Amino acid sequence: MKNYIKIHPQDNVAVALCPLTAASDISLEEQQIHLLEDIPQGHKFALTDIPAGSRIFKYGSPIGVAREDIKCGSWVHTHNLKTGLGDLLTYTYEKQAAVLPPTEERFFDGFRRADGKVGVRNEIWIIPTVGCVNNVATAVERKAQGLKKGSVDEIAAFPHPYGCSQMGDDQEHTRQILADLINHPNAGGVLVLGLGCENSNIDELKKYIGNYDENRVKFLVAQESEDEIADSLALIEELVDYAGSARREPVSCSELIIGMKCGGSDGLSGITANPAVGAFSDLLISKGGTTILTEVPEMFGAETLLMNRCESEELFDKTVDLINDFKNYFISHDQTIYENPSPGNKKGGISTLEDKSMGCTQKSGSAPVRGVLAYGEPVKTKGLNLLSAPGNDLVASTALAASGAHIVLFTTGRGTPFASPVPTVKISTNTALYNKKNNWIDFNCGTLVEDSDLTKLRDEFFDYIIRVASGEKVKSEEAGFHDMAIFKQGVTL
Repeated sequence: MKNYIKIHPQDNVAVALCPLTAASDISLEEQQIHLLEDIPQGHKFALTDIPAGSRIFKYGSPIGVAREDIKCGSWVHTHNLKTGLGDLLTYTYEKQAAVLPPTEERFFDGFRRADGKVGVRNEIWIIPTVGCVNNVATAVERKAQGLKKGSVDEIAAFPHPYGCSQMGDDQEHTRQILADLINHPNAGGVLVLGLGCENSNIDELKKYIGNYDENRVKFLVAQESEDEIADSLALIEELVDYAGSARREPVSCSELIIGMKCGGSDGLSGITANPAVGAFSDLLISKGGTTILTEVPEMFGAETLLMNRCESEELFDKTVDLINDFKNYFISHDQTIYENPSPGNKKGGISTLEDKSMGCTQKSGSAPVRGVLAYGEPVKTKGLNLLSAPGNDLVASTALAASGAHIVLFTTGRGTPFASPVPTVKISTNTALYNKKNNWIDFNCGTLVEDSDLTKLRDEFFDYIIRVASGEKVKSEEAGFHDMAIFKQGVTL
């Protein structure tokens, strides 16, 4: 295993891949560096003397400014490094979009729906229109487990606290996300469970759902039923009969849609797991597939790299709006735009938002940006898409699913058990986490600094995702976890 890494030739810091001890001598590119302090795993140390006010480079890009004079061999972190970011910026389009040559077609075993869409699961979903019927939905989920038969994978409820007492964008977001999930092809059948008096009642929600298969989507208004649980179970039984006859069939990877998200990042995220996901994204896109990158606040500081990869000036303008709209959201609530990274990120070695963002955007690979999506907007364009959503793990992962992702890839340096409406693959940045939390983590990218290379790891990961798309359960599915969360911004009545 390597003990340290200089990521880019332009960098003036290196990253410790394991804990390094003060007074150790480091040999790097014919340079001898004497460490002046202990350097925790994932943290940075200076490769040269860095004067106060000078920019500090990692990934070949500035990640902040030195607060004070930093001597060669010193630990570089929040105590002597600060963000160099401003607020709203002016951007210039300098197109650098790469072209990915096509690669050999691959197939997975998926479920072809009546409308032509493809799912990687055949589940029955119970979608409450309003939080008032959450307990009914979870009770129906619990009682319905004995009804599973045929190819039905799971029966799952998705409780949430919204659907009433909302205004403006919040109400629109709730309706759009619920409609997106109702239309998601991973659900072979859906029971939409309403109360009856809510703002986002079933009649209102149908306007957002659009055309639907009456065999696949059933509705129940609890206030109109004498026994809403018994009536719901009867509808679930009908849905199981319908969905249970579906069978997997070979489907081209060109129809696969993958969401990309990270959380609990550490100093290895941008070195191992995120580049591996980026390499996967490029490979899937080269086969005609689609990926979606989100968590806009964690693009701040690396946004120009994405902007310049836009295929057209129109997409560039949309990406500028994507970034600035989120900054204005922070400003409108009198919050600091750069209130990031989190305490866990800092403990793992991430010092500034630029540091975090440069690592985060590694997940996008090198493909050109071909789509920019509003929150709740379904993906329409194959290739790499950017999606407007916050960094919050549950909200962002739900947003990816709502936009059409069949699977969410979630890289983490600290671990998390959460799930989303679709299979959520947990990818560790380091082997220690994989070994410690094997009940959470599905795939280990820590080997990238041990005994693997990026191409080998990418191919192994691609094969694994094919198996997941073909029915292999991820750890959160094995645990029976299903989560969802909707973005709330405004007033509650």
